[in-house]
Amino acid sequence: MPHFFDLLLQNTITMMAIVDPLGVSAIMLSLLPEGTTKETISKIAFKSTLTIIVAFFIVLISGNFLLQLFGIEIDSLKVMGGIILLLMAIKMVNGSSESKNQTKEERVETLRHDEFSIIPLGIPITFGPGIFATVVIIRNQSESFAAISAFILAYLLVALTVYLAFKNSIYIRQYLGITGSKIITRLMGLIVGAIAIQFIVAGISVLVKEYYT
Repeated sequence: MPHFFDLLLQNTITMMAIVDPLGVSAIMLSLLPEGTTKETISKIAFKSTLTIIVAFFIVLISGNFLLQLFGIEIDSLKVMGGIILLLMAIKMVNGSSESKNQTKEERVETLRHDEFSIIPLGIPITFGPGIFATVVIIRNQSESFAAISAFILAYLLVALTVYLAFKNSIYIRQYLGITGSKIITRLMGLIVGAIAIQFIVAGISVLVKEYYT
């Protein structure tokens, strides 16, 4: 049981840092026009959270199959996933935002589509390549029932946090302010960067032993 809670805590922290609920909630607000009602935000929060939960279970079930289908080794994915996470971490530390390239007209147009909660907010802003690779890697490392259960529960806790962050995004922005949100995102970026380095080093070390020994 202590091992279960250790895995639960470790997986929750890892995925929480990668998803960065406060950061993506700020992106969501930046994509929405001013004057968006709380009721609309609540609906978007529910639909986007449901989207990332469905995406998680699809990747959880089919991740290994996709690796086998394309003949990709898990250690190669660790290296590539680590590079993706490292690039994400650099953007987070630098305070970059995916929404900066969108004009106000594009943001209004985005809201007109009911799919906004699914694309782009759910996928790929919240459930992007970084969390995709992380889910496949952790799933591959989770061999026991307890490890898989801890992994699933950890992600559901992250999804719940995303829902609460989206639903209360207006209050969070008022409480933390722009500076507070940036500080938290940059701290998460440091954690994501450390996770990325671990993935890259672990993957490269195995590949080097496999191909050069």
